[in-house]
Amino acid sequence: MIGTVFRSEDVPAEHRFDYWRDLVHRAIAPSDITSEHAGDFWAEQRLLELGPVMVWPTSFLPARFLRTEKMVRQCDPELYHLSLILGGGMGLDHVGRTEMYGPRDLWVTDTAEPYDVRPPDSGDRHLVTGVAVDFPKALLPLSPDRVRDVLGRRLSGREGTGSLLTEFLIGLDRQSASLQPSDAPRLGSVLLDLLSAWFAHVTDMEDTLPPETRHRAMTARIRAFIRQNLHDPGLTPPVIAAAHHISLSYLHRLFQEQAQGGGETVAAWIRRLRLEGARRDLADPALRAVPVHTVAARWGLPRASDFARAFRSAYGLTPKEYRLQALSPPERTE
Repeated sequence: MIGTVFRSEDVPAEHRFDYWRDLVHRAIAPSDITSEHAGDFWAEQRLLELGPVMVWPTSFLPARFLRTEKMVRQCDPELYHLSLILGGGMGLDHVGRTEMYGPRDLWVTDTAEPYDVRPPDSGDRHLVTGVAVDFPKALLPLSPDRVRDVLGRRLSGREGTGSLLTEFLIGLDRQSASLQPSDAPRLGSVLLDLLSAWFAHVTDMEDTLPPETRHRAMTARIRAFIRQNLHDPGLTPPVIAAAHHISLSYLHRLFQEQAQGGGETVAAWIRRLRLEGARRDLADPALRAVPVHTVAARWGLPRASDFARAFRSAYGLTPKEYRLQALSPPERTE
């Protein structure tokens, strides 16, 4: 697993808020954190160190984060901070802008400027859930003047590059328990590319990104599109290229340069994902009554003979043999 985990119930009740506040201080620029619920506080938080990028999925009772001009003068780590709200709401005052944020909203702050992040209602005990990201400003290939245009704005994580960034952050949280320290540098690089692409999009500066960043961001966008449409048997390389307004040859070149596993082709990657999905379903006791051909069709493999042949080639067993083996009770030993 990458990083550390905090759960308030692991700490004596009288120390929970102070312990959590110290943890947050280590993750972000110093601020004055207060809560009307400090005496009966609840929070869960994970700190994921991905190279130079810190990602912290979090859930907590409403709290206020106040970073004053004095704090800025005393310490500026020169970071941009991105927040994604997934549940509840928060308000923000920053660089002269005041906004309220709800689920699937994004905002950006600059540690060189004061800010006031606060709950929307006094006394509200609804949990705030979300994912925050802190990364050095020097790693963003855009001018500070253009980034300033988006500071404190309510930005959408529901479509386009914002949706891709949102899903990536949610996926990091869901998979964090199975990630290894060796994964951190690669994931940090992917996240920086997505952040760069998203910032360039919201500032209308996409043409200024380095070609490598644009290529990696496009590959990430295509992979997300494929995962979302695996159930469609008509998902083919020409369809994928057309959906992203690129040529088929450019799509293949992206995968040759960027794909994991030594340059796996687009079609091979789609086939592997579908077979992996079908294999998981065949081993799921809750789905034991679902016919094999139905499982295959759900993963975009409607031809039973083709599915059986591909499955056996990949796993050495027919789908029925694999299901029988996976769902058989373990042999008892005396």
